[in-house]
Amino acid sequence: MKFAVTSRGDDVSNTLKQRIETYLLDFGLYLNEDEPDLVITVGGDGTLLQAFHDYSHRLEDTAFVGIHTGHLGFYADWMPEEVEKLVIHIAKTPYHVVEYPLLEVIIVSKGHKETRHLALNECTVKSIEGSLVSSVEIKGEAFEIFRGDGLCISTPSGSTAYNKALGGAILHPSLASIQIAEMASINNRVYRTVGSPLVLPQHHTCLLKPLNKVHVQVSIDHYNPIFEDIVSIQCRVADEKIRFARFRPFPFWKRVKESFIGE
Repeated sequence: MKFAVTSRGDDVSNTLKQRIETYLLDFGLYLNEDEPDLVITVGGDGTLLQAFHDYSHRLEDTAFVGIHTGHLGFYADWMPEEVEKLVIHIAKTPYHVVEYPLLEVIIVSKGHKETRHLALNECTVKSIEGSLVSSVEIKGEAFEIFRGDGLCISTPSGSTAYNKALGGAILHPSLASIQIAEMASINNRVYRTVGSPLVLPQHHTCLLKPLNKVHVQVSIDHYNPIFEDIVSIQCRVADEKIRFARFRPFPFWKRVKESFIGE
């Protein structure tokens, strides 16, 4: 098996990274950072998020497993003191693959320049100055005209992140869907939105078209690429999925309880 290990960059995470590489090499596995079968992240959800984007071109061939050296996360499910146990599992035990849905974002800029992106957590659309005014189409039909700070389109696994802070629902990752949550919408006689998060199933497309002359910022997870003169932003459930290597149960609702409610 070919593997790669990524680190958050702090001393604790870097030391664990070196230990994992040494252990796995001793077991006869191959370190290959270009074409790994398994990527082990050491840090937190942000570290795994970065690894996802680094290897997004290999989603059919690469699985991920995370060790968290900070706060409890939704993607990193092993503790630092369990490193030896995890290494033995990786070297000796075939892992079970769990797939989570992703968000596809297609951005069309002036001149019909089109770029495609994948998000593990969410895509946010905001105005840098003033309010964002945007038409919202669902399945090719006009739905509403949004005016407010912005919109957040999230995956089920990303529903516990920014989406939750906006009052969105927490969705189980087994649901192939996306969720649209509003950021401080303005409702009056001219502009009227539904005022509630929307959950769209697979194959239902959301199309946003900015209508006012403001600079629109689109974020893809933690990335803020620069787009000039955005014409439209199309969001839907991606054909690709992220693959997690599971060596033991990692119940989603247990993680929700531990993260937001406690014992």
